[in-house]
Amino acid sequence: MTPTRGTAERPLARAVPYLTGGLLLLGAAVVCSVAIGSKALGVGETLQALTGAGVDESATIVREVRLPRTLLGLVTGAALGVAGALIQALTRNPLADPGILGVSAGAGFSVTLGVAFLGLTGVQAHLWLAFLGAAAVTVLVYLVGALGRSGTNPTRLVLVGVALSAVLAGIQSGLTLLNPRVLDGMRAWAAGSLAGSDPEATRHVIPFVLAGLALAVWVAPAFNAVAMGEDLSRSLGVNLTVVRVLTVAAVTLLTGGATALAGPIMFLGLMVAHIARYVAGPDHRWILPVSLLLGPLVLLSADVLARVVVWPGELPVGVVTAFLGAPLLIVLIRHRGPT
Repeated sequence: MTPTRGTAERPLARAVPYLTGGLLLLGAAVVCSVAIGSKALGVGETLQALTGAGVDESATIVREVRLPRTLLGLVTGAALGVAGALIQALTRNPLADPGILGVSAGAGFSVTLGVAFLGLTGVQAHLWLAFLGAAAVTVLVYLVGALGRSGTNPTRLVLVGVALSAVLAGIQSGLTLLNPRVLDGMRAWAAGSLAGSDPEATRHVIPFVLAGLALAVWVAPAFNAVAMGEDLSRSLGVNLTVVRVLTVAAVTLLTGGATALAGPIMFLGLMVAHIARYVAGPDHRWILPVSLLLGPLVLLSADVLARVVVWPGELPVGVVTAFLGAPLLIVLIRHRGPT
């Protein structure tokens, strides 16, 4: 059946107002991220620092600490938001997420091995290690989840991902106990944190994230056919092998880059993908742009909350996203019922 013009326009008419509102909310989240912290800054102080007029302690905090942290949140949030939407589309599994399926854990584990046994501390080394770990776990989870006559099973994918994440986390903890001098400094990173961001590291990762986003845009139209099943998608001319390879490459670039910078941040992709699907409908040509916008919005909002909930201290943002995302996962599992 060929969709009518009205049907084709409906996702656009539905998504544009949400995109406009999302941009405004993202702008507000950026302002809050720059202004809120252990030292609260007024609007005037923040504007002076941003325009270069201020030269006092407040200006230093804004320019050297909070602006780089906000940029890191924008890059990491966009990467993980789109990665979550891609994984759910590839596996046709609404429970999928880079954290739940073990992709973030694989990237983090690979970085930990590099630090513990090879002494690799530079961001470029961490980046390639994260890519390697993310790609290996993505392929492994997908292959194991596809075993059996029934093909890819959504519940099996989640179980494999959660089990593998637990195993990798246990090994990481053991390595930390065996070599605390080297790995103690990675505790905050392992929990998922935007604190202590390095602008130079962020600049190194941005090209890889942009490449992942470009691949995501390339494969997005094909997912509308993939959602209808493998046989029908093939009959519509979709090359599933190419789609899977490009999607795994995109998820690797996005999740690996984000994890190398901020550590494994759980449940962000899960939350963002579901909100995006509610906003944009089933059309993946709009789900991915909405996810691109919502990812940094949710992550920056969670990071601001992490700064104020135990003020004047702060929590790793990964703790906040886990606190928000875990109940959502439980609700989704209960809603799906047994499979």
